[in-house]
Amino acid sequence: MSNIGGIIKSIRDVFRKDPGLSGDAQRIEQLGWMIFLKLFDDKDKEKEILDRKYKSPIPSAFQYRNWAENDEGMTGDELINFVNNHLFPALKNLKVGTNDKLGIIIRQIFEGTNNYMKSGTTFRQAINKLNEIDFNSSKEHHVFNVIYEEILQGLATKKDTGEFYTPRAVTQFIVDMVNPKLGEKISDPACGTAGFLVCAIEHLKKQVRNVIDKQTLQKTVAGTELKPLAFMLSVINLITHDIEVPQIENGDSLSREYNSIRQKDRVDIIIANPPFGGVVGDGMETNFPLNYRTKESADLFLILFIQLLKEGGRAGIVLPDGSLTGDGVKQRVRQKLLEDCNVHTVVRLPQSVFAPYATVNTNLIFFEKGKPTQEVWYYEHTLPEGAKAYNKTKPIRIEEFESLKAWWKKRHENEVAWKVPIQTIIDRNYDLDIKNPNKRVEEIMYNPKTIIENLEKSFEKSVRLLNELKNI
Repeated sequence: MSNIGGIIKSIRDVFRKDPGLSGDAQRIEQLGWMIFLKLFDDKDKEKEILDRKYKSPIPSAFQYRNWAENDEGMTGDELINFVNNHLFPALKNLKVGTNDKLGIIIRQIFEGTNNYMKSGTTFRQAINKLNEIDFNSSKEHHVFNVIYEEILQGLATKKDTGEFYTPRAVTQFIVDMVNPKLGEKISDPACGTAGFLVCAIEHLKKQVRNVIDKQTLQKTVAGTELKPLAFMLSVINLITHDIEVPQIENGDSLSREYNSIRQKDRVDIIIANPPFGGVVGDGMETNFPLNYRTKESADLFLILFIQLLKEGGRAGIVLPDGSLTGDGVKQRVRQKLLEDCNVHTVVRLPQSVFAPYATVNTNLIFFEKGKPTQEVWYYEHTLPEGAKAYNKTKPIRIEEFESLKAWWKKRHENEVAWKVPIQTIIDRNYDLDIKNPNKRVEEIMYNPKTIIENLEKSFEKSVRLLNELKNI
């Protein structure tokens, strides 16, 4: 078995030599579409063996095997010319039928993707390294999933693209608690790179017993993603997890008119980390009832989630503190949530869970549609003993949720868990930002001598700065 981690690293090292690639985001996009075409072609080969009538939606001349697989094939200016002037135009304008889901996905991916490489020689070097991977090998398939997550985490450290990634421990915990069953329709309307959906798929695979079960799994997990790079990565992510035709839409879930959502559109489960802190596109809020119109994306997504859920449907989502409090539209959104759904659990996370690319306080909200909330249980997830914060090298781990999982089954108040009746929340104008009343407050002993010494140092620094200003 080839060293996939080493191969991916070698490709990224080759990218750094090319004058056309600038920054991690471009390198990830470049690697993404190359992997997609190699992965897709490997899967095509497998399908052709199993079904002689199978025909790939990608025309023969543009299949990976026919322009990239030969290590002695096209290179230099010939390769760059083929990719820029033939491959990309063909895939961006791919002629597909309305029911050709795979063909539509391919076209959408290449409509929002670019080839950044300018040197055909370094391009060929990168392709030849990629050719060392066989995506139809089950062992390599498993290892690549691990490498893929490392790529996503690398992408997530960039502030402009960090919203694509939610820590695996968080997605895993939410899926475990929502506990989807095979046959239930599962949706992530803001799926990023499909982390939640992949966790749901792996959860459901344990319930598959026969071919019919497998077909059910293929059809019941779906998502929507607006940004082209995240959309492409989500498709790759699902294909590497054995989803033959990913049910991923390339678009904005908020663009759909609220009242157009009917019973046939509704789902059993929503698992999501909607974008927050951002402003929605011009006029997007007009798709929603006047009472709930706002430019805050997280609040609009919350209203959308309520509308999308079936009666009895369950949700586990990530929300910032800002969505738990506030007047006006925010208050009305929370009131609707509490009246239409049973918000049974709020898990309060430490500020650093999404570090290094986000430092806002976040919460995991679990609710079921169909019955009004009577009481809300809160649980304050604390940092591991001795840790001051999570970071890139020491992220939150799924093992840290074990005590919370044990508490979940048999709830009781303690130092990190407390219960709030709905009347208390109503009296607070539906404010859900309720701090832990049971938290021990450690008494801080101040040493007078230390305080005086610190003040002297501060005064000395102030005098020094003032003198410098006078001299200027």
